[in-house]
Amino acid sequence: MLQTVKITALAAVMLLAATLPARAADAPTADDTARFLAGMAPSADSPLTPLTRSPSWQRHAKFFDNAFAQLEQRQLSKIRNWTEAHLAAPRPTMFYMFSGPDFLYADLFYSKASTYVLSALEPVGSVPDLTRLPPGGIGSALYNIERSLGSILSFSFFITKQMKTDLQAGQLSGTLPILYVFLARSGKTIREVSPIALDDKGAAYFANENPGPNATKGVRILFAGSDGAEKTLYYFSTDLSNSGVKVSGFLKFCATLAPGNSLIKSASYLLHSGNFTTVRDFILANSATIIQDDSGVPLADYDRKQWRFFPFGRYLGPIGEFPGRYQPAYAELFRRSQPIDFGIGYRWRTHETNLLLSVRLPSDGTAVEETTSAAEPPPRPKRPRQPRPSEPVPQRGGLFWFSR
Repeated sequence: MLQTVKITALAAVMLLAATLPARAADAPTADDTARFLAGMAPSADSPLTPLTRSPSWQRHAKFFDNAFAQLEQRQLSKIRNWTEAHLAAPRPTMFYMFSGPDFLYADLFYSKASTYVLSALEPVGSVPDLTRLPPGGIGSALYNIERSLGSILSFSFFITKQMKTDLQAGQLSGTLPILYVFLARSGKTIREVSPIALDDKGAAYFANENPGPNATKGVRILFAGSDGAEKTLYYFSTDLSNSGVKVSGFLKFCATLAPGNSLIKSASYLLHSGNFTTVRDFILANSATIIQDDSGVPLADYDRKQWRFFPFGRYLGPIGEFPGRYQPAYAELFRRSQPIDFGIGYRWRTHETNLLLSVRLPSDGTAVEETTSAAEPPPRPKRPRQPRPSEPVPQRGGLFWFSR
């Protein structure tokens, strides 16, 4: 009898050992999870595939198909055309400070980069195994993602407070699910996702390694585009104020990847403040090109002997939520701007938008042909005098309170 019990117990252990790898293998891959969240069919053998037959996912897929199709026609294809015309061979690294999870525009403007470094205050968050969510959890999670992406799909920027609310209470949290959606909808294949932490010297730690106190938390995503070449996306949750970067290793880590190119948009004019001079100086010192709207680096902080400027669109000054940030020098620069056929930043309407491409000159002052193919803007008739800070600035209405 005792022997029979031992044999039965042994058989049970062997059966459990045999089934554990199978169950582990049944967990959805990060790439299939990203496609599912983006409203795109996962691989045929994915455990998520049966969930695509639910009405909530099919509605979600239709919603995103329509939203991204409209965005492609209205904006994305035009930005690709713009970068093709004005950026020839940018550096391998691109920095996007104050980005939130906006990989979509990072990839649009610098599609030839091989390393993307995004950073903002929002936490990384998590994406659980979606097959283990409780009944009704899938539909709720998908709806929250739609809500959190509403502003960027419509206006090209996140409303931070709205995104925080939408992705805080549900099963999905933080920036990671949004990064997943943008990677999938940008045609990328996710190969690996891993947490990363930086110590105060900028050294990177993975898995269970201890980075010590004041660690900067983030995520590293290895992915590939249509050509199969592997690229790296970093997102770090970090305080970019002077006091924040002083105690973190974030900028030290970025320095190991420099020089690169920078994108700044809808940045709440933080770089106009005396509390963000360290990250502003880092961007200026470590960027070969900077693409920005007027919420980025103030024109007065550029060394005119080191940079060449290519303005596009119109400068009407900041929207009403950001008083006192009008730049007369910006207005003067944009009197000879080139036209633009897409909107970007807080002034998201095409006829109101402004975009500045700044190109660092080599030490001898000659043009940087390997970096940009932009031509000198032709002279244009003078526009009427732009409003000064004391005058009312045209606004699009108080739709939102912007925290980015």
